[in-house]
Amino acid sequence: MTRDMFRSKIHMATITEADLYYEGSLTVDEELLEAANILPYEKVSVVNINNASRFETYTIVGKRGSGVIGLNGAAARLGHIGDKVIIMTYSQMSEEEALKHKPTVVIVDENNMVKAKL
Repeated sequence: MTRDMFRSKIHMATITEADLYYEGSLTVDEELLEAANILPYEKVSVVNINNASRFETYTIVGKRGSGVIGLNGAAARLGHIGDKVIIMTYSQMSEEEALKHKPTVVIVDENNMVKAKL
């Protein structure tokens, strides 16, 4: 048996851009992706704190050190610049792996720079 476990997240990031007519995805600063151990094109769940929307998409690499968090394509209708979001990943794990697992949590400041990594 495997379990779907929370693996990592970027907590309380601020949306910096939204482009309805861009090919869909979520643009994330490369430094944030690395800090949270999220790969380019990896599936993520996004929760918008301001409006309670929740959606799944995939990541694309944003400019390193820019703090960019960009909603692209249809996802651009699910948030506004300035909204706070949580970006999460999950992994399937065996029971044994799940019992030992500790997720990576990246907390960011108001400019989407890493404030703490837990």
